[in-house]
Amino acid sequence: MAGLVKLACLVLACMIVAGPIATNAALSCGTVSGNLAACIGYLTQNGPLPRGCCTGVTNLNNMARTTPDRQQACRCLVGAANSFPTLNAARAAGLPKACRVNIPYKISKSTNCNRYVVISL
Repeated sequence: MAGLVKLACLVLACMIVAGPIATNAALSCGTVSGNLAACIGYLTQNGPLPRGCCTGVTNLNNMARTTPDRQQACRCLVGAANSFPTLNAARAAGLPKACRVNIPYKISKSTNCNRYVVISL
């Protein structure tokens, strides 16, 4: 019984600590990935740039309006970039420009999302 109480307290403590983090960023990596799924061939196999890719990039940019959302999207992009060993780094970095979307950082495997992704008011 004492172990169950300790477990409940641990879960409650995690919810208290993680709650503010989860509510600050509404974007999930699933949302980011879903919007950029059409870009995979372009970024990893040097295929043509599909219209659906740029639609996803534009949608993602429109969804990420706050600093926490942009930082979360950035972290998801960095994680995704690191999961593709055949990622063409130049194409990834140039993807926003190719889709005529302006973001304040280059997509790469080493982007510091906390440093470069801040919205000035």
